Amino acid sequence: MEKHTLAERTAAQLIGMIQERSYRPGDKLPTEMELAADLNVGRNTVREALRLLMSRNIVTVRQGAGTFVSEKNGVADDPLGFGMREDKDRLTRELLQIRVILEPPIAGLAAQNAEPEELVRLEGILGEMERLIREKKDYSRADSEFHAQIAACTHNEVMSDLVPVITEGVRVFASNVQETEYEQTLISHRAIFRAIAERRPEEARQAMQYHLLYNQYRYVNAQEPGDGKK
Repeated sequence: MEKHTLAERTAAQLIGMIQERSYRPGDKLPTEMELAADLNVGRNTVREALRLLMSRNIVTVRQGAGTFVSEKNGVADDPLGFGMREDKDRLTRELLQIRVILEPPIAGLAAQNAEPEELVRLEGILGEMERLIREKKDYSRADSEFHAQIAACTHNEVMSDLVPVITEGVRVFASNVQETEYEQTLISHRAIFRAIAERRPEEARQAMQYHLLYNQYRYVNAQEPGDGKK
C-alpha cells in the first residue's frame, strides 16, 4: 500500500479546506502560521505542501502578498500536449475552429447564470484589457482571462477548466497575425460584456460568434500564399 508523506497529506487537507470554505480563483489563503495552526502541523510542512500545490497549479504565491488560489484551477499548463504538435499553423486553425463551436453558447449561458460579483470581475478584466489596448501594449493575457472569466460565469466547471486551455493555446501559437487589431477588439469585447451583463443570452452568443469568426478570418488570411507562409 502506497504511503503518503506528511506534506502530501497536508496538501490534501489544504485542498479540502479550499473546497469547504468555497475559496474561488484569486482568493487569498490564510498565512503559513495560520494554516499550520489550523492543520496542526509545522510551518515547514505547510510550506512544502504549498509547493506541491503550486506545482499542480492549485495555488500561486505572490512575493510580498501571500498565497492565492490559482486561476488555473489545478489544470496543467499543457494538459493536451499542444506543445508537442509540429504543425503550429494547423494547431492554431483547429483551436480557432473549436472556439467558434464552443464559446458562443458559453457566452449565452454566462448571460443566464453570471452572479453580480462575477460580472464585476469580468468588467475589471475588460477594463485592464482596454487600458492595454489604448496604450498599444500586449493585451493577449488579459484577453485570455476575459474569456476564461466568461466560462466561469456559466457555473459549468468543465467549461471553466476547458476554455483557458484552448485560449492559452491560441495565445501562445497564433503568432502569425502581424498587425494587431485594436479598434475592433475594443468594440467586440465591450459588446460581449454588455450583452452578458444585461442578461441577453442570444445577443451574447451572436457577439461572441462575430468576434471569433472575425479573428479566425484574420488568422487564416495571414497564412494565405504571398505572405511567406504555406
